[in-house]
This record gives sequence, structure tokens and C-alpha cells, in this order.
Amino acid sequence: MTKIKICITTLEYPPDVGGVGESVHRIAQMLINSGYEIHVAVFRSKQRLVSDDSRRRSSCKTILQDGVFVHRIKSAVRDEMQEIQDFFSDVYFQLKCLHQKYSFDLFHAFFMNETGYVTTLLAKENDVPVINSVRGADLHKHIFNPKNHAQIAWVLENSNWVTFVSRELQKRASVIVPSVKLKSSAFWNSIAPINFAKLLTPPLVRELPGIVIGSSGRFRDKKGIEFLLDACEELSQEIELSLLLIGDFVEKEREYWQQQIKQCDLGSRLCITGITSRQEALAYLPKLDIFAIPSLTDGCPNALLEAMLAGCAIVGTKVDAIGEILEDGVNGLLVNPGSTTELKAALQCLATQPQLRQKLGAAAKTKAQQQLHPSVEHQNWINVYQEVFTTWEYEKDIVHRLYGDNNFSADNFNSTYFGTGANQNQ
Repeated sequence: MTKIKICITTLEYPPDVGGVGESVHRIAQMLINSGYEIHVAVFRSKQRLVSDDSRRRSSCKTILQDGVFVHRIKSAVRDEMQEIQDFFSDVYFQLKCLHQKYSFDLFHAFFMNETGYVTTLLAKENDVPVINSVRGADLHKHIFNPKNHAQIAWVLENSNWVTFVSRELQKRASVIVPSVKLKSSAFWNSIAPINFAKLLTPPLVRELPGIVIGSSGRFRDKKGIEFLLDACEELSQEIELSLLLIGDFVEKEREYWQQQIKQCDLGSRLCITGITSRQEALAYLPKLDIFAIPSLTDGCPNALLEAMLAGCAIVGTKVDAIGEILEDGVNGLLVNPGSTTELKAALQCLATQPQLRQKLGAAAKTKAQQQLHPSVEHQNWINVYQEVFTTWEYEKDIVHRLYGDNNFSADNFNSTYFGTGANQNQ
């Protein structure tokens, strides 16, 4: 029996570092285990820029990686400053060639801003269903660029289904395109079990005095780290503590964060590990007294799920999946984003109550093991794919009856269901 072929488009995929790539890899493996043939096309606009004077043709290199056909697409470099439309034109051509070769049954784009438009355009032109998955920054940040707004709205409107990692993101999309309410679902990321006992304790842990407060990830504007610095600076005047940042700041914001660190008065009580392996980053978590995730916006961050699985006592903000997964006083403490006062109070509450830390950490671990287990996310994705394929076949059958077996097209579908065009469905 011929397998259904899925083409997933993404900005990153292992060994690339990043939460989107990790999620796509996890989901790809789930779909393979469900009998699908999975192709992943990887491309990112920053890759169109080169640091030297080299030139190159556009290309697509394919490897088989963990059972997945991984296609890494690069645009041509023909001059010093390649225009963004040239990049997407090259990507579209390479995607079209892949579709001509493999005849995909469905396209699935992760992250709307770069992958969504080119993927949806190709899918609609070839009468293939398309799913778009919103991850966070695409609707929290890029939507505020006026150049992106119309494109993102078009992608939402023309998707067969849209998935979100939080209800907050789903609500925003529904405000932009109301019809999204009828063809979308929101569910959290998952995390596979981790045996923390087998991880070697990093030597740095032994050098951290007092209550150890930690946070992990690639730190950037949305992470709210400046408020954590302020809260810990104030709290350090009352109790002995160490603030451990597991990871590093993104390069383009480094000067800003260096300034913020210089302005705070934590001194040697602040430690930044720099980029580490995932295994080393995970090894720090069970050694923390408190895990802080003070994000201003954040989708469904893997850092939160890892901390929960490690049994950390967590302080998080009431944003996106952080505020949906954590229940204040049950499996963590929740504060409003951007509030140094609330963040300090929550950290102080946990720092002075070891029994509360133990209680909240145990509850967080239980929730991660049960409600955030990969089997739960797996079923959610199977439900989405079955919904899309079932609806697509039903719609094709209706249109075929009206227009004949050889005349199914997006235009005929839209005129049948919505009058003169897709915009009629709002």
C-alpha cells in the first residue's frame, strides 16, 4: 500500500539549534510511526546572506535522517544584497521541484512568517491541502510588521487547518481572520521522559551559594530576563542567592544584555553558562531550588516542560502556554509579565518555604508525565491529520459531483462553498 506523503516546511531541523526544529523532529517521528512518509524542507531567509564575497546557485540537498527525507534548500547568491523576493522565488522553485518528484498529499508549514506563505501558495496552486502551525513569535512579534500583516492574514484564511501551541495565539489569529475559529485547534507541545539521574552534575553547581534560581534557553527580548535580573537584585539584599542563566543571549541583542547586566548589582551572584549541550543544560535543572521563566510572550517553551519534568519549583508568567499549563499554587506560581514586584514576591515565597517548593515541583512533574507525555500530543496530531484528509475528500467529492471528475480546483471549491471567493467565508 502506498504511504501518504507529507511535506513539512520549517526554519530549522536538527542538528540546527532551536525549539521549532526540536518540535518538528518530534512530530515527524510521531507521523512516521503512524505510517506516513515524511519529508522535511528546511529554509531560512538569513541563509541568503553570506559573510564573504562568494556566489552560488540555488540548491536542494536531500538526506535520509532518522527515517525522514530532509531537504535543505538554499537560495542563490548572485550579488552582495539578495532581495527577499529573490530568496522566496528560489525556495518556491525548489519546493515545486520536490512536489513534482514526490507528489505530496499534504503540506504542513511550521512558523507562518517565512514558511507559511510560500508553502500555502504552492499547495493551493496544486490543489493539495495545507496545514499551518503557529509557534509564537509569528503572531506575537512579526504580525506587527506592516509588511507581514496581509501575508499572514492570507495564510490563515487559505489554510485547511491551523494549529496553535496556546489558546492565546488561537484567539489572536481568530481576531485577524474570524474563520480560523472553524478550522483550528490549540494543544501544547509534549516532552519525552528523561532520566535525570543518569546525567552528570555540572561542576559549576557546587560553586553556587545560597538559594539557586535558574532559567534556561536562548535569551532574547521576549524572555523578560531584565525583570528577573531586577527581582533577584532586590531579593539578594534580603537572602543569599545565586542566579544561574543556563544558555546565552542571542548575538544581535548582546550589547543590550551586557548593558543590563552591568546596571544590575548582582556581581558574582550572577552566572551565565554560555551555550551548552542539551544534556548539560538538563543536568542543571534538578539542582535548582527555583526555576524562573519570566517571559513576556513565549508560545509553549520546551524549557518549561523540561523544568517540570525535572520536578522544579517554577515561577512563570501568565502568558501563552506557560499560563495555561501552570496552575497558580498547584504546580507553580504565576505572576503578571513585566512585573518585577510580583516576580520578586513569588521568588521570595519559594525561597523561604522549602516544603512549598517540594510540593509544587512534585505536582509539576506529575503533570508533565501525564498531560504532556508524547502520546497525548501524538493523538492530537493524528486527529488533525484525519480531520484535514476527511474534510478534503468530502469537499472534493461535492465539487466533483457539481463540476465533473476532472475539474476539481480551489476556484471551484471556493465558488461552491463561499460564492465568488475565499474571502466570502468571513
